[in-house]
Amino acid sequence: MGKESWWSKFISVCSFILLLLNATHCFLLVQNQALGQVDECSALLQFKESFAINKSVSADPLAYSKVSFWTREGDGNRSNCCSWDGVECDEDFGHVVGLDLRSSCLYGSINSNNTLFSLVHLQRLDLSDNHFNFSQIPSRFGDDLSSLTYLNLSNSLFSGEIPSEISKLSKLSTLDMSFNSQKVDDDSFSLKLNNANMRSLVQNLTAIKQLHLNWVEMYSMVPDILVNASSLTSLQLRGCGLNGEFPIGIFHLPNLEVLYLLYNSNLTGYFPNFNRSNALKNLNVAHTNFSGQLPTSLGNLHSLNVFVIMSCNFHPNVPSSIGNLSQLSHLSMSSFHDFSKGKLSVSFSWVGKLTKLYHLNLADTNIKGEFLSFVSNLTQLEFLDLSDNEISGQIPSLQGPIPGSLFQLKNLEYLDLSGNNLSGLVEFDQFSKLKKLKGLELSYNMLSVEIRNDLSATLPKLQILRLGSCNLTEFPNFLKNQSELTGLDLSSNYIHGPIPKWVWNATRETLLELYLSDNFLTGFDQNQGIVPWTYLISLSLGFNMLQGPLPIPPESIRLYDVGNNKYTGEISPLFFNFNYIQVLDLSNNNLSGMLPKCLGNSSVLELLGLHNNFFNGYIPPICPSKTSLRIVDFSYNQLQGKLPRGVMNCTQLKVLNFANNQMSDIFPSWLGALPELRILILRSNGFHGVIGKPATKHEFPKLHIIDLSNNGFSGMLPSNYLEIWNSMKYVDENQPTYFEVNTNVLNGKYFKYHYAMTISGKGVELKYKKTPYLLTVIDLSSNRFEGEIPEGPVGKLRGLILLNLSNNSLTGNISSSFGDLAALESLDLSQNQLSGRIPSNLAQLTFLAYFNVSHNHLSGPIPLGKQFDTFQEDSYEGNSGLCGNSLPKKCEDSESSTRPPPSIVEEDEDSVFQIALDWYVVVPGVVSGLIVGVLVGDIWTTKKHEWFVETFSKRRKPRGTRGRRT
Repeated sequence: MGKESWWSKFISVCSFILLLLNATHCFLLVQNQALGQVDECSALLQFKESFAINKSVSADPLAYSKVSFWTREGDGNRSNCCSWDGVECDEDFGHVVGLDLRSSCLYGSINSNNTLFSLVHLQRLDLSDNHFNFSQIPSRFGDDLSSLTYLNLSNSLFSGEIPSEISKLSKLSTLDMSFNSQKVDDDSFSLKLNNANMRSLVQNLTAIKQLHLNWVEMYSMVPDILVNASSLTSLQLRGCGLNGEFPIGIFHLPNLEVLYLLYNSNLTGYFPNFNRSNALKNLNVAHTNFSGQLPTSLGNLHSLNVFVIMSCNFHPNVPSSIGNLSQLSHLSMSSFHDFSKGKLSVSFSWVGKLTKLYHLNLADTNIKGEFLSFVSNLTQLEFLDLSDNEISGQIPSLQGPIPGSLFQLKNLEYLDLSGNNLSGLVEFDQFSKLKKLKGLELSYNMLSVEIRNDLSATLPKLQILRLGSCNLTEFPNFLKNQSELTGLDLSSNYIHGPIPKWVWNATRETLLELYLSDNFLTGFDQNQGIVPWTYLISLSLGFNMLQGPLPIPPESIRLYDVGNNKYTGEISPLFFNFNYIQVLDLSNNNLSGMLPKCLGNSSVLELLGLHNNFFNGYIPPICPSKTSLRIVDFSYNQLQGKLPRGVMNCTQLKVLNFANNQMSDIFPSWLGALPELRILILRSNGFHGVIGKPATKHEFPKLHIIDLSNNGFSGMLPSNYLEIWNSMKYVDENQPTYFEVNTNVLNGKYFKYHYAMTISGKGVELKYKKTPYLLTVIDLSSNRFEGEIPEGPVGKLRGLILLNLSNNSLTGNISSSFGDLAALESLDLSQNQLSGRIPSNLAQLTFLAYFNVSHNHLSGPIPLGKQFDTFQEDSYEGNSGLCGNSLPKKCEDSESSTRPPPSIVEEDEDSVFQIALDWYVVVPGVVSGLIVGVLVGDIWTTKKHEWFVETFSKRRKPRGTRGRRT
């Protein structure tokens, strides 16, 4: 009994001791927890103090500074920061595990010593939509915050290389570093991720669900290891500069719902066969180089809500199975296929089954024929774009060419029918039925729009209105009350007189884009030469009758086109305060004076057209530093001096035209280092001397057109250059129809610019309104070149379309290697001292439409057959030794003309691509020019070479250059 009592007491004492120890442990734990929380609260307050608060740096309209409400409590030594706005704590231990500071107006840098990195228990961190002053992401994110499962640094203006330590965050399920790119003055800032880091980053993120790296510069391939990321639900890699082939296995990831690859133009890929278990909801590969067939199995993507394949290179066949995607709400297929693979008429009748669609874009998809009647089924539509197709005729309707069913789409906010073949009268008041309408585009059809003067009371407030080429004769009166307009296009109409004051009174604070080109406008009503719109970005007033000094636009201007008017005076220095200007076209006016020294200094300027004015003096420095210039045209002025060597900094330059000035210099061989230069025109100046040898074999790598005519060059023809002009040695059919430059002027909207130019021939000038992309020209005429024509180099230029070596002192024979120039359409060797016979194999040049060897010392018979049967006597005059059927001197039997033997070209004429030259004959003096504006509905029309022959043989009278409607 005593032993039991002792044992019981012993157990009781032990229990008390254990209880006391446990209580002590709990007390110490609570005390340490409180102390730790105090340390974390102090760290948060120090983090707060490291930033300024600026409400303008966060884009969210509901943004506010969460940290402004962080304060200490009591005596300042204790704080319960777990109650602070944006702070989340662990319930068990009180550690800060979550920090949500998105859109908190924070401005400043995060350095490696920032107290943020002492919050080692953080699991979720959101710093998006702030401004971290283009600082680099510290490596301590990966070193010290290893518990992170969610990290969002998007839209916060970090820059520089993403540290490799980020790959240590192996627990991440969400990583978002998107939208950190920005251009400030002359500097560009963005996040970068090299190829090795991209692979290691992905390799360690074994639990990743959302990987968003939009606009992070990578310029690498997509790591194929991503095909093993089985947890991935969202992959967003837009605008990353990706290249190579996209791993097809990523499409088969079992949980992938969102895939954004848009704006990666060098990324190739194709769609696999999809099965019904695929979870994709959003699929966007717009502006990539994806190609191949669109598989019928697309119809298996039963969860798909968004499908965007615009501006790709897919085959034009479209499977009707897409109509089975009953959940589809957003479909965009504009310009989805490669026209070089065929231009089929595509049926989209299956679209009528997609009754949940609210966004439908079928622009530039080659729709032909009657209006799409199925559109009336799509009652949820808010956005409808059918522009740039071949929809034609008097569309079935209740009244007029717009179908009445269209006005039953009560949710419609945006409608674009521009660039089709629609005809008839449109009563504009019908659009008052669409109460939610904000954007309307009817431009460039064959419509006549009738607008009542009392319309304004019923029409909804529009933001975008485009009525180009709609036969308007005056400014629509309802514009007086359209106070929300951001874009207005009334170009290519018959509007006369001044721009009325009430137009700009109503839109002074809202208008961003204004297109009034190709009318009969005379100026601004009651305006003193200052463009009145405060925030205007695009202004196009070309092809009018505007006079006086140039109107001064606001500093926000990016596109300024006043070409083909009657403006006089000098360029105001105010023009060069514009840091954002991308397009400046002052061509074909009566402007004079010296060019300002700051001309061409803007780092974002892409197109500079000053041709056909009266500018004089020396050319100011161009491209003093690296710029975006792609087209420079100073031709037809009175400029002097040498070509500025600063042009070497224009590394993106495609066109350089200084024709018809008073410049004097040697051949600027240093231009050969420009990697993108495609067109070089120095015609009719005082350039002189011997053209030497190129410095390397890689000079002028993309040159297609060179015109050095009417100068003082001497010596032998530049055979060393002819050897290395490799872009002239072949014909690449898989290219655009016209040479064009696309400029992003407003909110990702690309404007297309076609370059117009003039090439001289014997007694005529050939004007291209739009320069064909495949046009290849060498014009070295009217110089002092001597010696023989180099046989080998010339014979290799098999992409040549026009070759002009006339009016020199060339000797020797016409080489038979000219017969290898299978694409040649114009050959001028006149006014030289060539001798011998005309090679008979020239008759196999089946596209040769102009041929002139007059005023040489040639003899013997002229070739017979094909094109040579069409050339007239004036092609051979001044060669007393020539004979032939088309000449007064007939050949004797011993020297009768013979037809050439069959050749490969003759046997398979279709094997050589025939470029349809969109040119016509104009009088000498018509100048090259920059056509600036949105060109809608341009169609490549094939013209047989017989038409060209007829053009030259009849010497057609000059046509007007304005191209106004009749």
